[in-house]
Amino acid sequence: MNKGKLLSTLPSVDELLNHEDLLNILKRIPRKVVVEQTRESIQRERNKLLNMKDEQLENYRIEENKLIQSTIGACEEFMSMNLKEVVNGTGVVLHTNLGRALLSDEIKEAVWSVASGYSTLEINVGTGKRGSRYSHVVEIIKNITGAEDALVVNNNAAAVLLVLGTMAKNKEVIVSRGELVEIGGSFRIPEVMEQSGAKLVDVGATNKTHLRDYENAIGEDTAVLLKVHTSNYKILGFTDEVTLEEMVELGKRTKVPVVEDLGSGVLVNLQKYGLTYEPTVQDSVKAGVDIITFSGDKLLGGPQAGIIIGSKKWIEKMKKNPLTRAFRVDKLTMAALEATLKYYLDEEEAIKKLPTLRMITETIEPIHQRAVALLNIILKENLDVDIKIKDDYSQVGGGSLPLEKLPTKVLQLTSSKLSVNQLEEGLRLNKTPIITRIQGDKLIIDLRTIKERDFPIICDALKKVLS
Repeated sequence: MNKGKLLSTLPSVDELLNHEDLLNILKRIPRKVVVEQTRESIQRERNKLLNMKDEQLENYRIEENKLIQSTIGACEEFMSMNLKEVVNGTGVVLHTNLGRALLSDEIKEAVWSVASGYSTLEINVGTGKRGSRYSHVVEIIKNITGAEDALVVNNNAAAVLLVLGTMAKNKEVIVSRGELVEIGGSFRIPEVMEQSGAKLVDVGATNKTHLRDYENAIGEDTAVLLKVHTSNYKILGFTDEVTLEEMVELGKRTKVPVVEDLGSGVLVNLQKYGLTYEPTVQDSVKAGVDIITFSGDKLLGGPQAGIIIGSKKWIEKMKKNPLTRAFRVDKLTMAALEATLKYYLDEEEAIKKLPTLRMITETIEPIHQRAVALLNIILKENLDVDIKIKDDYSQVGGGSLPLEKLPTKVLQLTSSKLSVNQLEEGLRLNKTPIITRIQGDKLIIDLRTIKERDFPIICDALKKVLS
């Protein structure tokens, strides 16, 4: 059959829409979507025919059923959520691309009740008058950290911008050269400072900064001494830095406030759980730092937020800054943050119930048990895949504890049917995407970040990919 005759046999949009299968999906998917996807399925078939060579056309027939199934698949894909749950098999606990900290299952009801109904976001129930959205978390933050006051914005970069824009606009901020870090998305501390209107004065060298460097730089235009915790990298070897206590003493002596950008926001001493020491928020408060900023969705284990704590005098000024409205958090963030922070009233509960803390402090034995359980489930399917349990290391991620290597157990997979890249792609394109990592010619699934409820998803996906 020649190309022209084949093209003439293409069904029309109306013909396909009258098919029983498409009439059925019209009951649950808007007609506009079904019509558009039907039209696109027909157009894809037309383009395919136009690009075919004559010898390819000889035995080719247009199959209406394939067009209909293609349309149904396209409609369902169009209606599915683009932002969806994935299985994290990378072993990176705070994976920025996968949403960083997981919220505790136990707080879902608290967040949903606020999301699905009216709430006390900005009303004081006691007086019946307008209240502050920040009041819901301020007292608990003060209780946990020992700070005088607190404020919450939408992320830590916004917190730093608001702090410097309030305390040092058109004035100088002194910071060590070794602390001019770049954070996620290629944003750099000097650029954040520039946007705030503060003038950067960098002192010392990349690897060494002394107290005298800060002292010599202080002048009549100095507004802030800034310390940035290098939570996403470490400088090792011939190094020296000024301690927080030394900076606070210098600040008091010269009447210049000290601001610390802690970044990760640790509220428990991780050394107790066999991890590298990471400065806690409470340590900075005890040292006497005037203002401290940190993230809600890193080691704190909550929703994305920037938390500012410290001097009530300065925080009151920040509340009046127009940027505070631009950076304010919504009711869902506030509900999730409040519910997360309440776990910190009992450290054992925080370690047990907050997924981030639970995963980074988990010992090797339960991880090995999950690896054995998943291995056995997969082996029962007799799939064409070679699979072994191996020792490896996980990462904390999220710009936190960059040198920490967490011993873990992984499943190492290879297939005679598929290359490691095809195997990785097949799992990644699963209905519930499974994100893994490749080491050499092996596919790796790290059990530290895998939950038992992920097992059926992984097994079903492997069956589909290898079939």
